[in-house]
Amino acid sequence: MTAPASSRTKPVAAPVVECLGVPITAHTRDSAARHVVHLAGLMREARQEPTDEPGASGSRRGSDVHLTNAYTLALADRDAELRAILRSASLNLPDGQPVVWANRLLHPTAALPSTRVYGPDLLTDVFALTEHTEVNHYLLGSTPQVLDALHRELRRRYPGARIVGTCSPPFRPLHVHERRQQLERIRSAAADIVWVGLGTPKQDRWAAELCDALPVVAVAVGAAFDFVAGNKPQAPHWMRHNGLEWLFRLGCEPRRLWRRYLFGNARFVHGVVRQASRPVRTDSGAVAGDRLNTGGLVRRRREVPVRIPEGRP
Repeated sequence: MTAPASSRTKPVAAPVVECLGVPITAHTRDSAARHVVHLAGLMREARQEPTDEPGASGSRRGSDVHLTNAYTLALADRDAELRAILRSASLNLPDGQPVVWANRLLHPTAALPSTRVYGPDLLTDVFALTEHTEVNHYLLGSTPQVLDALHRELRRRYPGARIVGTCSPPFRPLHVHERRQQLERIRSAAADIVWVGLGTPKQDRWAAELCDALPVVAVAVGAAFDFVAGNKPQAPHWMRHNGLEWLFRLGCEPRRLWRRYLFGNARFVHGVVRQASRPVRTDSGAVAGDRLNTGGLVRRRREVPVRIPEGRP
């Protein structure tokens, strides 16, 4: 038997601030993982709600979670569809250290963490929290080889976690019947959390579509599949901590990533400067003396009473 869930309960409080038009929840590593687990509990409850429609899984919309870095926000700055997805998302987390620095620059009056929520850490932390519970995980994305390696590694590290399905979709747009089959597999597996590793922005769009169709938590987790599976090397800790992971990855995959970092980083910096120099207006409409976009918070401080789902024998 595991310890009672109440022994691991901790409230989550995090401000939500705007960065390049996207609301970012300034979680710590620990509170982000607990927030995702809390959402998974809500999804499980939603599926258990009685419904009059045969085969339905509850009427509640799912919760899409996005790991946002400088590249994600640079894309959203010029892609209205992606920006709309992120603006309506259940939870956006600061995956890149430059995003953390930008938020602290743009919102100096807000008490924001100084560290990011790293995608591979979120994946493994949530698995650790949900060991010996009823939370079901589903892995969606990457290649069959990487997915198999990831499955084995997660089984090795967290033998008490429940992985109820995996899927490596083809690297092309899915036909309508293929999308329906994929959704049905996820529904039939009773997944609570679907980890989506398809690359930005594809994974962000698919996570949002998943949550429109099913009461699941869909986490667009990026390269975490490759890193946790051991398929690609991670940057040293000091580089990740100092916002230099992009340089390490560029050195490992220059042909694939040079455009992304050259143009994406430049657009991100330009967007931050643009937002920082935007006049701040008071409630009366007058321009405030300090031109730095403190702007307050996009939303009030988020209070989430996290309840880790009950353990199982």
